[in-house]
Amino acid sequence: MAEQAASREGIPVGISACLMGEQVRYNGGHKRSRYCLEVLQDRFAFEPFCPELEAGLGVPREPIRLVGLLNEEPRVVGTKDPSLDVTDRLDEVSEAFVDAHRHLRGFILMKGSPSCGLERVKVYHPNGMPSHADSGAFVRALRRHFPELPLEEEARMNDAVLRENFITRVYAFDDWKRQVEAAPSYHALLQFHSRQKYLLMAHHVESYRELGRYLAESSKRPLQEAMAHYLQGFMAALGRPATRKTHANALMHVLGYLKEAVDGETRQDLLSAIDDYRLGHVHLAVPIRLLKHYVKRHGSDYILEQTYLDPHPYELGLRNTI
Repeated sequence: MAEQAASREGIPVGISACLMGEQVRYNGGHKRSRYCLEVLQDRFAFEPFCPELEAGLGVPREPIRLVGLLNEEPRVVGTKDPSLDVTDRLDEVSEAFVDAHRHLRGFILMKGSPSCGLERVKVYHPNGMPSHADSGAFVRALRRHFPELPLEEEARMNDAVLRENFITRVYAFDDWKRQVEAAPSYHALLQFHSRQKYLLMAHHVESYRELGRYLAESSKRPLQEAMAHYLQGFMAALGRPATRKTHANALMHVLGYLKEAVDGETRQDLLSAIDDYRLGHVHLAVPIRLLKHYVKRHGSDYILEQTYLDPHPYELGLRNTI
């Protein structure tokens, strides 16, 4: 029932305000995202935020940019007037944002922004020449104070794999927030790991093994310490996009739970579907739907509870394109 309620209310996700169509950019414009507003808004309860506006910069305003040397924290200064330094103000509003928004399950960011850019934001040498690339000031603060929060640029979600990966992370983090963080216990932690096992395996086998070993001894550690360690490792592992090879490995493990329940011909059909996916002949939805059909008929409670089979709403069609 809690899951259904969360679905009706929408999963809380932060978003750069300009992507919502708000006219908050330096030139008074916006960057309205059709995908966010016409597709994801049916599932996510967006909470828009513009760190530059919150830091007291008006609309319109002088553009700002990152300035600094390689291997040092860049400053955020005015493009025309370098004496306009908003670094400390952005740090303050970013940290205040995190303190007030621990309930978020993800954040969708504006590409290339000196505050909200996820990566490859230009950093200029103090002499005005381009130097290197970094993340925006707000993004660096999110990573520093809220490292487990799933982040993605709206523009990068044009890539089907990155889109599916981000939304998978949002739903997995939502599961954690509702089922573990809301009522912390060693049992809740173990149950979370149990149902996320094959999703974790599909993203990073080494993390799947390491976290399993860690949990075997977790009761000897303080609960909050065990939860923090697990969540950090889990979200970092999911941050690695799964490949056809790693998906095929997870699919084979799911198939292993059916080997005694299906006849030889059916097993061969399932093996062929997995191999066709691994070789790039079909999308992930093909072997998943076949496996789910037989898992519903013959699977144990354990395999039926695996989030890997339904990590996000089927209606989003995310596995039809990877």
